[in-house]
Amino acid sequence: MSEKWVFFDLDGTLTQSEEGIWNCAKYAAERMGFPTPDAGTLRKFIGPPLVWSFQELMGMTEAQAYEAQEIYRERYIVKGKYENKVYPGVRAMMRALRSRGVHMGIVTGKPEQATRDILEYFGLMKFVERISCTKDSRAEKEHLIRAVMPDAPAEIWMVGDRKFDMEGGVRVGAHTVGVTYGYGSPEELRASGAEFLAEDAWRVAEIICPGVEKPRGAFLSMEGLDGSGKSTQMEKLTETLEKFGFEVVHSREPGGTPIGEKIREILLSRENMEMTEVTEALLYAAGRAQHVREKIRPAIAAGQVLLCDRFLDSSVAYQGGGRQLGVDQVLAINAPAVEETLPLLTVYLDLDHRTSLKRRSEASQLDRMEVEKEEFHARVEEGYHELIRRNPERYVVVDARGDREVIAEQIGKAVLGKLLEEEE
Repeated sequence: MSEKWVFFDLDGTLTQSEEGIWNCAKYAAERMGFPTPDAGTLRKFIGPPLVWSFQELMGMTEAQAYEAQEIYRERYIVKGKYENKVYPGVRAMMRALRSRGVHMGIVTGKPEQATRDILEYFGLMKFVERISCTKDSRAEKEHLIRAVMPDAPAEIWMVGDRKFDMEGGVRVGAHTVGVTYGYGSPEELRASGAEFLAEDAWRVAEIICPGVEKPRGAFLSMEGLDGSGKSTQMEKLTETLEKFGFEVVHSREPGGTPIGEKIREILLSRENMEMTEVTEALLYAAGRAQHVREKIRPAIAAGQVLLCDRFLDSSVAYQGGGRQLGVDQVLAINAPAVEETLPLLTVYLDLDHRTSLKRRSEASQLDRMEVEKEEFHARVEEGYHELIRRNPERYVVVDARGDREVIAEQIGKAVLGKLLEEEE
């Protein structure tokens, strides 16, 4: 196969880095005794070489600009580089290009160590074969691209969000893709030589490799007794995953689809206290069958991470344990509903049933399941523990009595580790 190389700019192309860049620019201006740059000026800092920006945008002399650059980097290498996030679709785009045998590199005006730190932190280094960074204050994109260009590639592409990227790509004879989700305008990109424009990161993959298929996403669930903090931790985990560029969608059970939400109303209404155990289990399975086919599988096929508040484990714990139908019977009832569609990973917020009930009763009115006697909730708790004993590798078990931020950090680390491992 002929060699195809794609070189990416970093800021504004792979990562949304304005927070760190702006904070460091303001820090340098303050230390140098210059007025704090306004929002319009700060936005222009993303893309050009730092020395150029300090001179052209803030009126510094060349000597002052070099000094400001050093001050900027003092803060950037410690904190600024992590005030950053990966754009949606970037992970899928890089995975897809790798699957088609495309070689990838980075060309950026950042120092090499900071660049490597960012790529390692976000788990993107595994996609990258070559890196070209500023040395001796030379940050022109043409120079950086030539430093890592292979001798006789069949095809070279330059992907970036500013005119400096497009101009550099044109000068080395590369195809150029301007991304309009970054910090440059479509007009700027076209005027500087963009051969193609991409409105999102996935479009880059489609331009470079027409017909490429999006990598599959992942299915995650969060479980725990009512009052264990699932809603809070769902939101915090979503923030963490989105920072790393995963496209997250939420769902819940019972519910998740229009049909499922109607079933939810029946299941949780206190008007239906006479419902039998088997009816309850079958209704949960019916809603789940719709949920799997209408929402979960399509999300995975679209490359998204579907994060679900409860899934099959809840039925096993509540109907198998709480209603005493037995684990195996509930699994059998649900077998045609799920057809082996199970979470890649399940987060279990471990909280004893007494504390859980106390928290829940203080929050709002209890539903049909929550008003059951303590013995029922004790069996539910044991049902979860039985599931975890049977299949420990699928669970991330976290003590839900701790500090919310500490819990969130533990969950985020474990889930990210699994998702990044799946990309290998």
